[in-house]
Amino acid sequence: MAEEMKSELTEVTTFQVGDVVKGKVVNVEQNQALVDIGYKSEAILPISELSSLHVDKVADVLSVDDELDVKVIRIKEDEDKLIVSKKAVDAEKAWEELERKFETGEVLTATVADIVKGGLVVDVGVRGFIPASHVELHFVEDFSDYKGRELSLKVIELDAEKNKCILSHKAVLEDELNRKKQEVLASLEEGQVLEGTVQRLTDFGAFVDIGGVDGLVHVSELAWHRVEHPADMLNEGDKVKVKVLKVNREQERISLSIKEASEGPWEKVAKEIAAGDVVKGTVKRLVSFGAFVEVFPGVEGLVHVSQISRRHVATPAEVLEEGQEVQVKVLEMAPEQKRISLSIKDVEVEEERKEVKEVMEQQQQEQPSTGLNVTLGDMYPELRNLK
Repeated sequence: MAEEMKSELTEVTTFQVGDVVKGKVVNVEQNQALVDIGYKSEAILPISELSSLHVDKVADVLSVDDELDVKVIRIKEDEDKLIVSKKAVDAEKAWEELERKFETGEVLTATVADIVKGGLVVDVGVRGFIPASHVELHFVEDFSDYKGRELSLKVIELDAEKNKCILSHKAVLEDELNRKKQEVLASLEEGQVLEGTVQRLTDFGAFVDIGGVDGLVHVSELAWHRVEHPADMLNEGDKVKVKVLKVNREQERISLSIKEASEGPWEKVAKEIAAGDVVKGTVKRLVSFGAFVEVFPGVEGLVHVSQISRRHVATPAEVLEEGQEVQVKVLEMAPEQKRISLSIKDVEVEEERKEVKEVMEQQQQEQPSTGLNVTLGDMYPELRNLK
């Protein structure tokens, strides 16, 4: 029995450098804590051995009765004192865990402990560093409000021998962005009409974010009328409705259209113009058989060569030129076929009839009634053939 008690006492009180033991904090001082580990005197835990990061006061980290694992790092036999480290135990566990997460790509979380030149410092069992370029997807000029924030991180570089642990919050955000992008790509279908945000403008079109993935609206798909440059009608940040024209999931390319997401000019013109109306238009093109006149943004109607003038016209260029503004009468509306028939001649005829009528009315007011029934045709025989 005595030998057994002696053996137990020896086991309890004998320690070697490198031993990891459990202990309880019995006293907290300014720069150290005393820890009961079963030795004949309390082990000393210096403030420098508390954490891999700087600690101002031991009380910021430990309290009396806290239980913790510590590692024996030095034995002062002449004083019967042991120097222990919490930092060393945490570091050994941390390096193993960090190595595993580095290999698997697993995400960890940590709180920003300090802001230093070039980035952020976190405690992950060891001192972890987040370079400024790996904090966000975008450039951050001021990190002052990051202290105390919890960030999701990935280990991107690790070297235990050099005590080097580089972390990235940006990598986590990129993974989330890519996952969301794949989900959006999988859900897209041609013909869908979505709301998006203009991200970038180029000479050939606009890139629009439709929920985590950008699609291209080619300059020809911006509007029903001709657009010289996307900046002429869009600004970055604009909210727009777009129609999905084509999805290439393998190459992650999406073709979009703003004009197809809105009511087309032919649908609009059917509500604005009817057969018999006289409207103003602009000559856009001259061809051998007539002239195409724009009577509504994006809508051109044909004035056949026979409808250009009351007199015979061999070619439209004899009396018209591109860019000229003209009055035209709508003869026929066929918006479903994207066709409108127009006449300049009928407008001229109606104007001449109106002028003659005004002259007759004026003459009747100036001359006393003779009792004779005089018609416009009697006074102006040439009007009898007007159609």
